Amino acid sequence: MTLEMDIGQLIGWATGLMGLFVGAVTGLVKLLLNQFETRLGERFETLDKASEAASQHWEQSFAKLVQRQDKDADALQQLEKSFLRFQAELPVSYVRREDYVRNQTVIEAKLDALASKLEIIQINGARHD
Repeated sequence: MTLEMDIGQLIGWATGLMGLFVGAVTGLVKLLLNQFETRLGERFETLDKASEAASQHWEQSFAKLVQRQDKDADALQQLEKSFLRFQAELPVSYVRREDYVRNQTVIEAKLDALASKLEIIQINGARHD
């Protein structure tokens, strides 16, 4: 069996096969691009949902903070008042270390002077006996 073709038929066949190959590659590329676009669309949709959920979360948190801010302002005023009361009462009930040491030194000096006087009295009393 012999197959005879002339150059025109060979070129036609080669062109047809090349066209078929190019068409198949083009179809595959279009299919891959379509799937890629679908995946990107799904990702963007997921990101949009996540962004919306995060936005709602932050809005709720901000609303809670605004409500809490009013309560915190009242609590802060109460704290400030109690701190000012504490500052006013502190000097009455608190003695500084330097003050304590000074008072203790004075008391000890007076006791030492009293002891010296008692010694002198005892020495003088012992001489008279």
